[in-house]
Amino acid sequence: MRPSTKSILDALDSMAVSRDREHILESRATHIIQGAINLINYIKENYDEETAAELERRLLNSIKGQDPEKFSRGIKRLKT
Repeated sequence: MRPSTKSILDALDSMAVSRDREHILESRATHIIQGAINLINYIKENYDEETAAELERRLLNSIKGQDPEKFSRGIKRLKT
């Protein structure tokens, strides 16, 4: 194979990997966001307004702070 052909193929190959990563990122983000929206809607449908607001706040803070225990503590409070 000629050197110029090889570099063209390498360039095409690297572009495909880049696009795949972007597609995977977009796809995963879309699914996560839709799941969070569904969860918030579920919370609003099944809890009173005050409790739903508290759980929604805890969910968003858990995501921001990267600490799932913040949300878990809120659920545990509901059980007691």
